[in-house]
Amino acid sequence: MSNLPGRQGQFCGRTRREFLWETGAGFGSVALSGLLSGDGFFGSPAVAADAQSHFINPMAPRQPHYPAKAKSVIFLFMYGGPSHVDTFDYKPKLYDLNDKTIEVKTFGRGGHRNQGRIVGPKWKFSQYGQCGKWVSDLFPNLAKRVDDIAFIHSMYAESPIHGSAMLMMNSGRILSGHPALGSWITYGLGSENENLPGFVVMLDNTGGPISGPKNWSSGYMPAAYQGTVIRADGTPIHNLDLPEGASRTEQRKLLDHLREKNRVHAGPRGDNSELTARIASYELAFKMQQYAPEAVDFSQESEATHKLYGIDQPQTADFGRKCLLARRLVERGVRFIQVYSGGSHNDNNWDAHNDIVLNHTRHAGNTDLPIAGLLADLKERGLLNETIVVWGGEFGRQPTAEYAQGTGRDHNAYGFTMWAAGGGIKGGVSVGETDELGSNAVVDRFHVKHLHATILHQMGLDPNNLSYFYNGLDQKLVGVEGADPIRQII
Repeated sequence: MSNLPGRQGQFCGRTRREFLWETGAGFGSVALSGLLSGDGFFGSPAVAADAQSHFINPMAPRQPHYPAKAKSVIFLFMYGGPSHVDTFDYKPKLYDLNDKTIEVKTFGRGGHRNQGRIVGPKWKFSQYGQCGKWVSDLFPNLAKRVDDIAFIHSMYAESPIHGSAMLMMNSGRILSGHPALGSWITYGLGSENENLPGFVVMLDNTGGPISGPKNWSSGYMPAAYQGTVIRADGTPIHNLDLPEGASRTEQRKLLDHLREKNRVHAGPRGDNSELTARIASYELAFKMQQYAPEAVDFSQESEATHKLYGIDQPQTADFGRKCLLARRLVERGVRFIQVYSGGSHNDNNWDAHNDIVLNHTRHAGNTDLPIAGLLADLKERGLLNETIVVWGGEFGRQPTAEYAQGTGRDHNAYGFTMWAAGGGIKGGVSVGETDELGSNAVVDRFHVKHLHATILHQMGLDPNNLSYFYNGLDQKLVGVEGADPIRQII
């Protein structure tokens, strides 16, 4: 180590081990994604563990199973469970039943119930667009985009509990340890940008969702396919900045030294995996120091664009920046972007157990203008044709009150609404129905796996043939039983 730049055993006031860890190996969320240097960007071309075969980059772009309608996905995740009967699933009968106790079967965190006190919708619904879609007053801006949107009113899932329902929506399983939807897409298609992660996650400013990184884990797949958390500000990724006093020239020298050390100390098969992994993560960190800050530099965006996303207003600025960054990442070839609205607990997310008006007014107010702006901007730039935008939470909410007093609603996995736009999805259509109270999906019921199958299909991936061999099985996002896309919206 004495031949490294700087003082004996030190690098600008830090040990070389600390420097490598903090700028490279500590960059855990994209550790193996750093193996992007097969083109010899940092020297001689990379080789596999046998020291002879050319290394195959796990994130190299791959051909889809069949011609794709979409290249990227933006998943707008409304964490906590937005109320479908207060947003997009118009149920006029609920207004007349407000505060009346009736027989209705529900299942939430409070368990199974056979009756409850109805909470009528707290907002008016009006018809919008050529399709005449009913939308509540919560979304005055998004309502103007309904002719671009396909609404799925008959979604259902197994669990009404946040943790397992989040995992189901993100990975198709109620148990942790399985790859997220974004991981399956990057595994199937790779990435078109070797300087940024293929799977990006943006969290709410109040914190992350329950179960945290399990929601964007690559599970049993290599870490190259897991999500990387990015912030929509001047410091997009934590622990990516250079240590004080370090320069990129010194970084190159350090990397060259480590490559030489790896070559000299490789085992009989040319395998020195621990150091190789550190070098790999360091390489991607090196590239991202240059390209990640550029992606979040909004100074070149026009004033009109800032206004379109609501960045000029305090209430919508945070989510607006995330939506604008999502568009910029799509332009840069990132495959899958997930943006969370709501974090932490209680009313910091859409989990309206006490006061539906207080809760949903806040979160819809934060997101309505930015989401409408995102759809408009993508369409104007010709990107909506090749980008799927998905909106929804882990479940919906019940038509009945959770408590004896108040307007709070418990969780509802029996029936809820999600919507999708772009990427070959039909606009101005609504499919499926819940019953007249919005408590259960009853017409053209679609499981979460059908939504996953639809997204994979539009990305050119056969959901029933995209598999990863693990634990003796050909594992699939849609499960061994399979699932078909929702044909009515394609």
